[in-house]
Amino acid sequence: MNTPTGDGPAVLRTDRGKVATLTLNRPRSRNALSMEMLAALDEALSEISGDRTVNVVVIAGNGPAFSAGHDLRELLGSEDEGSRRSVFSTCSAVMVRLATMPQATIAKVGGVATAAGCQLVATCDLAVAAESARFATPGVDIGLFCSTPAVAVARTVPPKFAMQLLLTGDLVPAADALRMALVNDVVPDEKLDEAVDELADRIAAKPPSVIAAGKRTYRQQVGLPLVDAYDVASEAMVEGLARPEAAEGIGAFLEKRRPNWQS
Repeated sequence: MNTPTGDGPAVLRTDRGKVATLTLNRPRSRNALSMEMLAALDEALSEISGDRTVNVVVIAGNGPAFSAGHDLRELLGSEDEGSRRSVFSTCSAVMVRLATMPQATIAKVGGVATAAGCQLVATCDLAVAAESARFATPGVDIGLFCSTPAVAVARTVPPKFAMQLLLTGDLVPAADALRMALVNDVVPDEKLDEAVDELADRIAAKPPSVIAAGKRTYRQQVGLPLVDAYDVASEAMVEGLARPEAAEGIGAFLEKRRPNWQS
């Protein structure tokens, strides 16, 4: 896990092979999603989205918190409705970019992830949490229901669990987040780096064009009526068979050899 620095860029990028890690770097504010942080995150995600050398993006937090959500002082300091609307529209745009980018995304959660920080976790394709991690959507406790975090949470966890988080505001331990399907795995704190690296490397070894097309189709068909969903997915399978990755992958399977991906 990272140690606090608090200085330098709001978001740090480090690359390891085909994996890029974006680390929220404002530990003194518990990595709050201020306008500065959102702008830096959006810029980094935009840059990576078009980078064909990156297959996996890991989102992490520097210091004792993953992210405590929106900067409440900033929100209260923006007294006009337009400024407040800008904060939420900017955050929403960042979440949409994260959800729809072609690379696989993994939230690496050490410490607390609350409100929009929990939204960030739920928006990533996958999430791995340290045992000490905690999660909450506590807006109800401060008179501001977590409506925008609910968009991502409701698309990740079953409805009863989503409403439990939203209506109680309770801080839940990592084990409960796993039970709710908010995260994919919980590991000892000292194993978090290793577990995320191993998962990221496994995914990064897959052909990036297949991951990108698969993510796009998955999001297109989710929520559609059954027949329409199968229409979308069937067309994607036909298109997929025409790609060189399918020819190589199926050929390797039939010939009992490892595939040789060209990208």
